[in-house]
Amino acid sequence: MQVDLAETANIEKLISRVGAGLDQFLKFEHQDCWQSETQWRECLDVALPSQGVGIDQIVDDLVAHVIPNGSAISKPGFTSFITTGPTSASVLASTAASIAAPQRYSLTAFNLLEDLSLRWLASMCHIGHMQGVYSSGGSVANLLALGAARQFAFEKLGHDAGAYGVPRPVHVYASAESHHTIQRSAGVLGIGRRAIQIIACDRHGRMRVDALRAAIQNDRSSGIVPMAIVASAGTTNTGAIDPLKELGEIAKENGIWFHVDGAYGLPGILDERIRHLYEGLEMADSVIVDPHKWLGAAVGVAATFVRDRQLLYRAFTQEPADYLEGAIKQETAAAPGIEHSMDDFGVPYFDYGVELSAPCRGVIVWAMIREIGVEGMTQRVKRHNDMAAYIATAAKEHPNLELLLAPTLSICCFRYVAPGIDDLDFFNRQLHRRLIRENQNLPSTTQVNGKLALRPCFVGARTNHAQAEALLKDVLRIGQDLVEELRHRAN
Repeated sequence: MQVDLAETANIEKLISRVGAGLDQFLKFEHQDCWQSETQWRECLDVALPSQGVGIDQIVDDLVAHVIPNGSAISKPGFTSFITTGPTSASVLASTAASIAAPQRYSLTAFNLLEDLSLRWLASMCHIGHMQGVYSSGGSVANLLALGAARQFAFEKLGHDAGAYGVPRPVHVYASAESHHTIQRSAGVLGIGRRAIQIIACDRHGRMRVDALRAAIQNDRSSGIVPMAIVASAGTTNTGAIDPLKELGEIAKENGIWFHVDGAYGLPGILDERIRHLYEGLEMADSVIVDPHKWLGAAVGVAATFVRDRQLLYRAFTQEPADYLEGAIKQETAAAPGIEHSMDDFGVPYFDYGVELSAPCRGVIVWAMIREIGVEGMTQRVKRHNDMAAYIATAAKEHPNLELLLAPTLSICCFRYVAPGIDDLDFFNRQLHRRLIRENQNLPSTTQVNGKLALRPCFVGARTNHAQAEALLKDVLRIGQDLVEELRHRAN
């Protein structure tokens, strides 16, 4: 086949233009997209075209109207949610996969990296004895882990829940600070959202061991099957880490599946100063972590780890299909050997979860870890933890700030205080909205022991100590402005 050199040159030019547009976006000099909403909506929100405009016009639109009006999430000062802009290595690997391996199966280099990266990730997070599978995010990762727990609980009773459903009521024990995807997983798995037994937390946001023991004992006497204990290794709300060792021991004593949700906080184990807080992780039957959070992957990459993937297979297998299994060369003693990448599916990830069609996510994790290594990931985690500690120290020392909860990881919960403020929650909510509209430092808010808190969560690969300093300055400046406005109105 003859290569059209002119077409190749044009594609290279178009790719270069899109790259330049992205480079400009990553300077973060643009205003928030809503400031020019009328203009870009007018250009983009048009009728269904009967005829195409061609790829050159598409690139024009991307560079002029779409890229400059993207999300604030990629900004170094964005600390609202536990998601962030991807690193360059993540973007490049994801782009490569979307072209060279649109699906994660068959015996390709991408399929190899799917497995290799899972082993690297497990080793880096100190769970190297476990096997994994990627999915789209923490919601599905938790679903898979609890699906394995359901299978485990009923297989002990001589019943295949994956094949025949759930014949008896069960309970899953999760703290009041657990992520709400736990309830949704229970609904999807057919055990019901109300099967989640919410266990009270202490004042630091950690599951109370005494309350868990009492709940299990009560269920045993009521004939309800205790299916799983869900612990958090870094809650979304405040970054609290449950007492993993004590919870793991309770799970072992009672023969209950022990799941650790480390979607956000599991990489915190890289910080040797707080590694002791993860003691008991080795007792877990399942663990999840989201590389698209603290590790810097593009959104859409999570991992579920279990001790034995065959349990996931029994829970989620789609059963054989002629068009799939019949389309490959089944290796047997009579017909051994592999001669083509399509002679085998490779690791059958589609039977370990709920996705048949799925992108190659492993190459993204491989690229990020290979780029900076465990040492680089450790430095990032420690930098972000130090930033939260810096905010906490300032909040304890400054007369106009109050620390509402000492940080465990990279989340710090604090607020502005001053004499004469009648409603601190309302005041800090106003302060927060002004912060957001300035479009430089963008934390979220939450409730800590009944008080509204400003809640920066430092996870961005591009986020450094300068953002912590800038956030503090902005909070103090805006707080002072609001206090002066209150005084002016009072006079």
